[in-house]
Amino acid sequence: MSTGGTSAGRIGWHELLTPDVEAAKAFYARMLGWETEVWLPGEVDYSMIGGDDEQHGGFLAIDELLPEASPQWLAYVDVESVEDVAGKARDAGGSVVTGPRDVPEDTRVVVLADPQGALIAAIEPPGQAPLATGVFVWDELHTSDVGSAAGFYERVFGWGHEENPMGSETYTMFKRGDDQVAGATNATGAAHWLTYVFVPDVEATVASARELGAGVRVNPADIPGIGRFAIVTDPLGADVGLYRPSA
Repeated sequence: MSTGGTSAGRIGWHELLTPDVEAAKAFYARMLGWETEVWLPGEVDYSMIGGDDEQHGGFLAIDELLPEASPQWLAYVDVESVEDVAGKARDAGGSVVTGPRDVPEDTRVVVLADPQGALIAAIEPPGQAPLATGVFVWDELHTSDVGSAAGFYERVFGWGHEENPMGSETYTMFKRGDDQVAGATNATGAAHWLTYVFVPDVEATVASARELGAGVRVNPADIPGIGRFAIVTDPLGADVGLYRPSA
């Protein structure tokens, strides 16, 4: 896993938890053109997106980490101490789902659930994973209680937040200092994080996803002044957002 000179509090890695790693790799390769390589073959056999020094995320069999969870993209936040954030998560009304545990190359991880049940992970040391510029472009919390969630993430990761009008609704931005790190929106149903990937053509990618057996949760639509997006469900059951910025 290549390193990057970044600090704690930003989302630095994304991992698809899926029941079939090889089928998932084939789907995303055909839909998005992703290449993959195996990290530590014969020892870990972890499939990573990208190659050489440009890894952006990975694929993991769901039963290796969270057998009870549904297929999903899991975001990892850089932290100084996974033990520290695990304690803060419990104190803030969340829970520790698995870990803290060691992974190769002196890295530790923990998976947390916020008070509404949305899963998010933490990884130490900060900067262990690279910023995935141009691949993973945004992470968005869908929850029935944005206010409670904002308080949780402030206590656990030190994220501030601000509310921004978006049409007839309000969109909450999570911030690390002046930097925007993620967003949150009011939603019904089970709380969850949604990961967005960059695509040059939202309509064409949605059409490709359909041909490859994916479902479409949200058809292509504009966010005025920001960009165009859609949400698809891959053939293994994980949701992923597709996004092209206006500029």
